[in-house]
Amino acid sequence: MIAVDPMDGASLLAAFGALAVLTVIFAESGLLVVGFFLPGDTLLFPAGVLCAAGADHPPRLQLWQVLLCAAVGAVAGGQVGYLLGRHGGRALLGRTSSRRVKEGAARAERLLARYGYGKALVLGRFVPMVRTVLHPAAGALGVPARPFTVWQTIGGLLWSQSLVLAGYLLGSSVSHVDDYLLPLVAVVIALSLLPLLAEAHRTRRASRRNGSGPDDS
Repeated sequence: MIAVDPMDGASLLAAFGALAVLTVIFAESGLLVVGFFLPGDTLLFPAGVLCAAGADHPPRLQLWQVLLCAAVGAVAGGQVGYLLGRHGGRALLGRTSSRRVKEGAARAERLLARYGYGKALVLGRFVPMVRTVLHPAAGALGVPARPFTVWQTIGGLLWSQSLVLAGYLLGSSVSHVDDYLLPLVAVVIALSLLPLLAEAHRTRRASRRNGSGPDDS
């Protein structure tokens, strides 16, 4: 029996290959209950690395399969998340006791209000936690189906394909890149958190300008 850690991208890829990419990216793109706890960026990038052939080994995964599974998972997951949000999403978000879900929903709502449907749905794909709740939130907030489908598809393809290809290009150009996979995943995580840090900084600055800091009555 192979022990599989569902929160560990390397474990999932070793056990299930490209099918893990399809399943995890689908869930992370719109299933609130489990999506927050699954790897997204940290699965796509290593999957791309494993598609590259090394001097001493053939590719462990097929690039076309990983790209296809990533694309299908991202687009289908986003669409299912939207439908879940449209049919009872507000009640679900209102009943949840998860602080992470509530914070993610608030960020998603601010993103949609600040940038509009198109830009928010594309940018939101690259932001952890927001990515999972954005599509159900869009459905709950009444974003029209046609523009949602167009923009979430564009965002899903840009996000999923760029991370897989970045991992593949690095794996093809750096010898024994597997030895540095954990530090590289840490870098990917740090970079993916930058939008959240930038948003928090902008929020604090806006609060100070408006005189609504934590000490104000």
